[in-house]
Amino acid sequence: MGSETAKSLMAGRIGRVIERSLRRAYGSFAVNQERYLRELRQGHGLPLRTFRDAFEIHPAALDQVAARTIAGTRRLAIVEGASFGLGGLLTLLPDVSILGVITFRLIQKLGLIYGFEFTTEEERAELWLAAASAAGVEAGRDWVKKQVIERLAARIAEKAGTELAEKLSAGIVPVVSAGLGATLNGYFINGWGRRAHGYFRDKHLEWRDRPAILAERVMPLLKE
Repeated sequence: MGSETAKSLMAGRIGRVIERSLRRAYGSFAVNQERYLRELRQGHGLPLRTFRDAFEIHPAALDQVAARTIAGTRRLAIVEGASFGLGGLLTLLPDVSILGVITFRLIQKLGLIYGFEFTTEEERAELWLAAASAAGVEAGRDWVKKQVIERLAARIAEKAGTELAEKLSAGIVPVVSAGLGATLNGYFINGWGRRAHGYFRDKHLEWRDRPAILAERVMPLLKE
């Protein structure tokens, strides 16, 4: 019972750190969309003038970029987990904070790859729904209302805290925690990245068939 209580307390503490880091990634540490658009063009070879052009590209090409993005983020998280893990419990919470930022930035990038920007309030709410999907949190369309985003962020953080509470055992022995911390970080990014990828890919395929999307692509051509 004592062990479970300690794990529960640690999960709550980690959850609070994750929630703060998610908000940082949503604000000051958010992906620079213009810079990332250039990266997709120059680094991945996608013919994008705007993110909306993703709807003109074959989904398989987008899937390849998404897979490389998840793999690159996983490598970054593994290195981060190994380096911070060397300090054991002393660096556990800084590690979790950075992992939260890395994860949320990955979710943003996956959305952009599939053509979804995060400029309007509704678009930003969609980003939180994707994060909820990545966390395995059930969230219907009613969650997109601005006043409930705060609660949704807390639920995502709570789920993440429970999942990452296993890091407690990794932090007890600093030498061992480096390898275990790296492994847990990689596992975490892989799981959340895969679920966020599925969310945006499904949404992308759905939107490709929408008449409004087709009209948005055709009208500028008719004006030329």
